[in-house]
Amino acid sequence: MKVAGSSGRFFHAHFPPLFRRCHASPFAPFAGRLDGAHAPRVARETGDASEEKTLNTDVPKWLVRTAALAAGLTLLAGCAIDKGSALAADFEEHWADTADVAEIDTYGANTLPFMGSATGTLILEDGTSADRVAELANELGAYVADNCEVTGEITAEGVTFAVAPDSGRTGQVVEMWESLTADDRVSSGAIDIGFQNEDSWTIEITAADGSGAMAVFNEMAADTDPYRPFSSATVTTLEVSTVQGAPTSLRVATDNEGRVPAAAIAAYEAVAAQYTVVGGALLSEHGTERASIVVATGADAAHADELARSAAPGLTDLEVTVESGN
Repeated sequence: MKVAGSSGRFFHAHFPPLFRRCHASPFAPFAGRLDGAHAPRVARETGDASEEKTLNTDVPKWLVRTAALAAGLTLLAGCAIDKGSALAADFEEHWADTADVAEIDTYGANTLPFMGSATGTLILEDGTSADRVAELANELGAYVADNCEVTGEITAEGVTFAVAPDSGRTGQVVEMWESLTADDRVSSGAIDIGFQNEDSWTIEITAADGSGAMAVFNEMAADTDPYRPFSSATVTTLEVSTVQGAPTSLRVATDNEGRVPAAAIAAYEAVAAQYTVVGGALLSEHGTERASIVVATGADAAHADELARSAAPGLTDLEVTVESGN
């Protein structure tokens, strides 16, 4: 996953567009059936001879439109007016009683009548093997491929990941899941796919402490082991933060284009090398970086600020403060 660092690299990659759009007109089967071209012809006696005449079909237009609408709604009834809820119910029914699935969580979004989407999550039993996780991920990916308005997810060992509608990308996501669950610095995580299984990804990780959070972020941004990159995605965004109550509260995040806050990280690391840092937010937002660094009580705030600005001279949105006493 190519993340933009100080060298300008991004998380950018290029999967072929694989999601489908589900469009079908409910009125297509009735096209042309209610106009004069399809009016029946009848014969009647006129004196000594028979003549063929077209039956009067001067039906008011409003009646024709009403009939077509009623016929279309009859077809749509099979799709359910609350489509998101129906998709969620179908997901639960399909995956009910699946081995190693402890719970099924669903959410249906009913955006408009007969339109909607759903997210279904398979929460696996503790201790489910990696091979079984991969098997279920591929089965769920096939389900998503056949149901393009459904996002499919799996939660296992504290990490939730979305599957893709093809086995290649799903395999890479499973590899990322394995790396995260094997990393003692990681407490939990989520790997989300873009809207309607689009080729963009968001990875959110919670680490046990500040040093672990910073290390995991840097490793993922640098495409180093144990985190190998996805072969490509349009955009991959990354956020790593610490668990609540950690001695150092830290949040590091790319922007929604995958740009890494390289200058903000440099400022933070310069301060952390000489002072105890108890909090920090290192963010890239719409291509602009900002850093907020909090050092422990008793630190020389002016000196810490000087260290940060020397390490990142181009960073204008920078604040260094001292932890407030109780």
